[in-house]
Amino acid sequence: MVDHLFLLAVGAIGWGLSLATYRVLARYSGWPLGEAQTIAPVTMAIIGLASIAPGLLLAMARGPLNGGVVIVIFGVALAIFWCGFLRVGAQSALLLAPLSAVALLIGWLLSALGF
Repeated sequence: MVDHLFLLAVGAIGWGLSLATYRVLARYSGWPLGEAQTIAPVTMAIIGLASIAPGLLLAMARGPLNGGVVIVIFGVALAIFWCGFLRVGAQSALLLAPLSAVALLIGWLLSALGF
């Protein structure tokens, strides 16, 4: 059985963290910046942090013994992979982070309602 909320939480944390930190890493490493990162860096950081929040909330709700710590560790690992290995591909986090956060919230709500 696949735990979709787990995967969405990892994605929200990983892509959100990647989005929030990409500008700093790109400047330090000499990687190219996308247009959105150049024009509105604060907005990108806010979107990244807002995407991280639902993932962290689910991790806290589950607790450390039910996968909460693993969600955070895998999320950070995804962010490192996304920025470190994909570099310019990390800019796709602008689309993936909010989508995974919204899907996580919808899925969590539906599971709470019993669907």
